Amino acid sequence: MKAAWQGETIAESPVSDLIRIEGNWYFPPKSINWEFFEESTHHTTCPWKGEASYYDVVVMGQRNLFGAWYYPEPKSSAVERVKHDFSNYVAFWNGIEVTE
Repeated sequence: MKAAWQGETIAESPVSDLIRIEGNWYFPPKSINWEFFEESTHHTTCPWKGEASYYDVVVMGQRNLFGAWYYPEPKSSAVERVKHDFSNYVAFWNGIEVTE
């Protein structure tokens, strides 16, 4: 699977290393092309997963605000529910395409 934006592959990993939660693919940190990511101060809270942090995705000078999110410390009940520790795994939205 890969995540791409503005013609650049920003993450790539075998599907066996990804985690699917609520229809979103979460990529392991080792699969992220960090050169395209900048930490954001934006946060949201999921009632069952916990507090999400965000990255801006920046490709060729274009910025996708909050284009990627992750849970630095998901609730333990969420880890039990998903049956995998998804701490720091990254998911995408806002026009970033995830394809096989």
